[in-house]
Amino acid sequence: MKARSIKLKEAHKSNGSESTCSIIWDLESQHLVTSSTSDTKISIHDALLPAKPPKLISQHKEGVTALALNPNSTCLASGSLDRSVSLYNFPGGEFQTNVTRFTLPIRCLSFNKSGSLLAAAGDDEGIKLINTIDSSIDRVLKEHKGPITGLAFDPLGDYLASVDSVGTVIFWDLSTRTPINILKRVAPDYGTDTSVPNVLCWSPSGDFLAVPGLKNDVVMYDRDTSEKVGSLRGDHSKSVCFMSWSPNGKYMATSSLDRQILVWDIGKKQDINRQKFEDIICSMAWKPTGNALAVIDVMGKYGVWDSVVPSHMNSPLEGAPKPRSNGLVLFDEDTQEPSGSGSLSNVGESSFGEPEPLHKKRLRKQNEFDKLDGDDDGAVGFPTKAEPRKKASHIHKKPKDDVYEEVGSGMKLGRPKMQDAFQPGCTPLQSGKKRFLCYNMLGVITTMETDGYSHIEVDFHDTGKGLRVPSMTDHFGFTMASLNENGSVFANPCKGEKNMSTLMYRPFSSWANNSEWSMRFEGEEVKVVALGTGWVAAVTSLNYLRIFTEGGLQKHVVSLDGPVVTASGFKDELAVVTHSSCLPSNDQMLEFRVFNFAKEAQAIKGRLPLTPGSCLTWLGYSEEGHLSSYDSKGVLRVFTSQFGGSWLPLFSASKDKPEDNYWVVGLNDSKLFCILCKNPLTYPLVTPKPFLTLPNLSFPLASSDLGANDLENEFMLSNLSLSQIQRKIDEMATSRQNIMSLEDKAFDIETSLDRCILKLIAACCNGDKFERAAELVKLLSLDKSVQGAIRIATVLKLPVLADRFNCILEERMQNETTDTTPYTKPSSDGFKAPDIMPVADNRRMEFENVLPSPKLPSPQFFKQENTETSRSTVGKERMETNGSPSVEKMKITDVKVQGETNPPKKLMTIPEKPRLFGSANKITCKGNKGEEISQSESHRPTNPFAKSPNTQVKTSSLLDSIKKMKDGGKS
Repeated sequence: MKARSIKLKEAHKSNGSESTCSIIWDLESQHLVTSSTSDTKISIHDALLPAKPPKLISQHKEGVTALALNPNSTCLASGSLDRSVSLYNFPGGEFQTNVTRFTLPIRCLSFNKSGSLLAAAGDDEGIKLINTIDSSIDRVLKEHKGPITGLAFDPLGDYLASVDSVGTVIFWDLSTRTPINILKRVAPDYGTDTSVPNVLCWSPSGDFLAVPGLKNDVVMYDRDTSEKVGSLRGDHSKSVCFMSWSPNGKYMATSSLDRQILVWDIGKKQDINRQKFEDIICSMAWKPTGNALAVIDVMGKYGVWDSVVPSHMNSPLEGAPKPRSNGLVLFDEDTQEPSGSGSLSNVGESSFGEPEPLHKKRLRKQNEFDKLDGDDDGAVGFPTKAEPRKKASHIHKKPKDDVYEEVGSGMKLGRPKMQDAFQPGCTPLQSGKKRFLCYNMLGVITTMETDGYSHIEVDFHDTGKGLRVPSMTDHFGFTMASLNENGSVFANPCKGEKNMSTLMYRPFSSWANNSEWSMRFEGEEVKVVALGTGWVAAVTSLNYLRIFTEGGLQKHVVSLDGPVVTASGFKDELAVVTHSSCLPSNDQMLEFRVFNFAKEAQAIKGRLPLTPGSCLTWLGYSEEGHLSSYDSKGVLRVFTSQFGGSWLPLFSASKDKPEDNYWVVGLNDSKLFCILCKNPLTYPLVTPKPFLTLPNLSFPLASSDLGANDLENEFMLSNLSLSQIQRKIDEMATSRQNIMSLEDKAFDIETSLDRCILKLIAACCNGDKFERAAELVKLLSLDKSVQGAIRIATVLKLPVLADRFNCILEERMQNETTDTTPYTKPSSDGFKAPDIMPVADNRRMEFENVLPSPKLPSPQFFKQENTETSRSTVGKERMETNGSPSVEKMKITDVKVQGETNPPKKLMTIPEKPRLFGSANKITCKGNKGEEISQSESHRPTNPFAKSPNTQVKTSSLLDSIKKMKDGGKS
C-alpha cells in the first residue's frame, strides 16, 4: 500500500553533508524538539502552530548529538560533540547547568522513569549515571569495547539496556549497577563509524527490548531472561537504523538505511504501512497523544506523518498506559488481564503467588509465543496482546517521603499516616556521600561512611571563637546529633542482636579526663536528641524524655503524651513536639511543651499550629531565645507572649520564592538563616559547601489599598519588638536588675517606629484615608512626632486633618500634665524602691522640658490664635553652652509628599535618643524626690525583632547636658 507523501521542511542547515539528527515529542504533544550534529543550536517547535518560528537554544560550542526529555517534560538534556551534557528548563529553554563532561563526543542520553537519573554515553566506552538532583555522578558503568550509541531505561525501573557500534547489547541491573547479560554481535557491526548509530528501545510495558538485527530485521529480547523471543522481518533491504513504539505497544515504526519507514502490527508480524523518503530517516518519535509520527532525516529536514496506522485498524492510543497525575512516572503499574483459562493470577508468578523460577519462565514463554525456529530465518509469532509480567521487585512502591503527600492530598482512604520523628538540622542518609548530622547557627557536624565505619567532623562557623574539635571515628553508626558551645551529643537507631540504641555525649573541654560518656537502651530507640546549659536530653520510642547532666548523671525521666516528632534546646529550656491526634482532614495534630530545668517547671504547653496539609520540618530557637517552627508549606512561626501566648507567622516561602525549597538553619532578630534548595531537592548537600540565604522576616500581609505593605510590615515588627522589650523590662525591674541597656533599645525602637508611622500618615493623606491617618497619629510616641504629622497635613493642604491632629496633641498634653502620680516599683520583701518614673518616660519628659513650650504652626488656611499663643515654633533646638546641640537630631526628610512644587523642606526635627553612658559607663539619675541611683552598664541579649542602633556614643550624659543648659540660662 502506498501512503501519501510527507512534506519535510528544514529544521537545521546540513551544509550539503549528512549528519545525525534527533527529534522528540514532549509529554502533551505540544512541542517538538530537534537537533543536528551540523548545528550548535537546539530548536523547540510549537506543534500547534507549525508556522511559528522555533525557539532556539544556543549553549553548545559544537554540534548536538543527543536529546532527552524527563518523563514529565520539565527538563531537557542535550549531549554534544563538545563532550558536555547540559540541562535546560522546558519548554522555556533556559539553561540550568552542565552536569558532566566526557573525554570524547557524546552519542546518547536517557532519563529513568522518575527523571532522577540521567544516563549518558559516547565514544569513550563508559556510561555515566548522573543524579539530576545534585548533578553528582552516581556510577560509571564500563563493559563496552566500542563507542556506545544507544541507551534505554526499562519502564519498570529495574534495568538499563545499552548497545555499542560493534553490535554488543548489555542488560544492566540498576540495583547493583552491574551487567546481568551481555549479548555480543547481535546488532550490526559498524566498527568505529558512529554516523549510523545502533539504537534500542523498550516496549511501553517493559516486557521486550527491540534491537536492530543482523538480517535487516528487528529482534525482540525478553526483559527477564534476555533471550530472543521473536523478530520483525519484512521488506527492508538494508539495516534498520531507528525504531519507535506506538504508545500502546501494538505497533512499531522502523527506519532503514534503504530510506523507507515501515509500520508494523506487532501481533500479526506484518507491515501495515510504509513511506519512502529522499534521504535516510535517522530519528523518529511517535506522538504520545495521537496517530502521528514525527521524523527527521540526515539533511536536517523534519515533518509529521499523520494517520500512520490506517483508520480501519485499532488506534495506537487504545489501551496505552496513562501518565500519573504527578507527572513523575510515565507508566501505570501493570494491570492484570484474565488468562485464557480465566485465571487472574499474575503472569510470572505461580498459583500460590510466589515468583516463578527462571526455568519455569522460559517454559511459559515458549507456550505463549509460537514455537521458536532454530535458525534466524524463522519468524516468531507475537501474541495479540502481550501479557505483562510482574515480579515482586517491579511493584511501584511510593517513596517514604511521598507517603505524607499522598495522605495530605486525600488520595488515600483510611487512617492518615502520622509524621515520623526527625532531628532538626539533620539530612537523610546517602550511601557513599557525606551528610549533615547537625547544622545550626553555631556550627555543623558531618559524617561519611567508609569501610563499615563513619568519620565524624565538627566545624564552627566562627573559626576565630569556636574551639578546634578533633575528628572522631564512629563505630556505632550515629544518625543524629546536636551541638552547642559546651559539647555535642550523638545517637543511633536500634541495631545488633540485642536491638540496642546508643546515646553518647562528647564535651569540648573539661577539667577532668575521660569526661566523654555513653548510655545504652535495650529495646528502646532514641528518636531525637537536644542540648542545653548543663543538661542533655533524649526522647525515645517509648515516649520517654530522658534528661542527663553534662557529667552523665541520669536526672529526670518524664513520660510524654504521645510519640515524639522533634525537640530543641536553648539554655535552660527544652521544647518537645509530640503527636496529639489526626483530624479527618488528614492534617497533623501536634502539641508542644517547653520545660525549664532550672526551675523544674513546665513553662508552656499548647497546640503547634501548622499550615493545612503540611508537616513540621524544623523546630528551634532564635539567637535571642524565641521558640520557632517551620512547616513544609514554607511558613515560619515564632512564639510570643502576645495575647497570652501566640504563634505569629513571620515568613512565607510561597511569597518569596515558591519554586524553591528553604532548608532552615536558624533565625535572629530580623532575618531567617536558611539554605535555598532547587526543586526537587529538599535538603542541602555537604559538597559543594552550601551557601546561606538570609531573607527578611515579614508578616504575610494582605495587599494594602495604600500600596504600603512594606511600611505596614515594619510597623508591625517594630510594635512586636517593643512589646517584647517592655515585657523584659518589667520582669527585670521587678527583680531590681539593671535595665538601662534595654531602655536604650526601647527608645531606639520607639524613635524608629515614629518615623515609620509618619511615612504611613503621609501615605494615608495622599490616599485620602483620613480616618486611618488620625488613628496613626494617636500611636506616635513623641509629641514632636505629632507636630511633624501636623506639618505633613499642612503641606498637603488638608486644614481639617491638621486641625484634627492639633486636637489630638492638645488632648495628649493635657493628659500628661494631669497625670503626675509618682511611679513606685513593686517590692515583695518590704523594701520600697525609690519613687521614680520609668526611665523611658522620665527621659521623654526631660526632652520635652528642656525648652520652653514650643509654639505650634497653625494651618495656613484659617486662624488658630489659641493654638499659636499656647505653643512655640517647631524646630527650635536645645543647645549646650558652647553652642553645639546636646542631643542628636533625627531628620524627618525622607517622607515624600505628593503635590509639592518646590524641593521638599525639612518638615521637622525630632530629638534622637539621648546618650545615657559617659566615659565611665555610669549614669546618675535623679528621681522625683531627689534620690540618686547609680547603675552600671549591663550586656543583655538582643531581641530577635529589634533593629541594630546606628548612633554613636556621646561622652556627656543627659544630666550633664541639662545642668549646662540651666547654667547657661542663669548666666
